[in-house]
Amino acid sequence: MEKFRNIRAGIPFILRAGMRRSIKEDVMGSTSDKAKGLANQAAGKVKQGVGKAVGNDRLRVEGGAQEAKGKVQKIVGDVKSAAKDVTNKAAAAINKKLLKPRPACSPF
Repeated sequence: MEKFRNIRAGIPFILRAGMRRSIKEDVMGSTSDKAKGLANQAAGKVKQGVGKAVGNDRLRVEGGAQEAKGKVQKIVGDVKSAAKDVTNKAAAAINKKLLKPRPACSPF
């Protein structure tokens, strides 16, 4: 542990802040996952088409892999979106129960 502290202390603050920022960037929202997935699918299809047109097997395989990566990214985005919807519905139901108006007590 002491060795890790010394290494971290030797890294300038700006670089440490940059490291934290890159960790946060790894977590994407559902919309960005879906968008990147669709972009990868489109780029993969284009690569496959070009590979077929020029007879380049390597380009066709890369296009297929990129298209598959795009499909997975889109599925991840869909799952994140569904999980977010379920969480929001559960929170709304809990809030509805907690904020339920109570009957007024009569002073008599």
